[in-house]
Amino acid sequence: MEPLDTKNDYQKYVEQKTPNSPILKNCFNAFWVGGFICAIGQLIWETCKINGIDTQISTTIVSIILIFISAFLTTLNVFNKIGKFAGAGSLIPITGFANSIVSPAMEYKSEGYVMGVGGKMFTVAGPVLVYGISVSIIIGIIYMIFGFVQ
Repeated sequence: MEPLDTKNDYQKYVEQKTPNSPILKNCFNAFWVGGFICAIGQLIWETCKINGIDTQISTTIVSIILIFISAFLTTLNVFNKIGKFAGAGSLIPITGFANSIVSPAMEYKSEGYVMGVGGKMFTVAGPVLVYGISVSIIIGIIYMIFGFVQ
């Protein structure tokens, strides 16, 4: 291989070596897998409603079950395969969040429960929690100061 002299040469080299991604197929897979996950959540919610469970409690039950399923599938290395196939479709917020917590914990379990699992569990989700909670506090303070009450 001859040396690359300019940025344009390098860009051409990268374009030759990078495989084209099937965008339409990837979008379709993300759409139907994400829809399927949402349909599972809806099925759980409808089951709760049929059994006379309150709407607010039903939504909590749906969240807990979806978190459990995605965490369990992550420990079996199934969720990662679903993610590879469906891309962003598998990252519906609740299931993707559970996966982002369990994956690092599984990866570092050989280092022990405290420094491995406990220390690495929030490497991905930690910043999301910190910034999410911080922004919600700031918005709450602004809301309180300006009194946006109807």
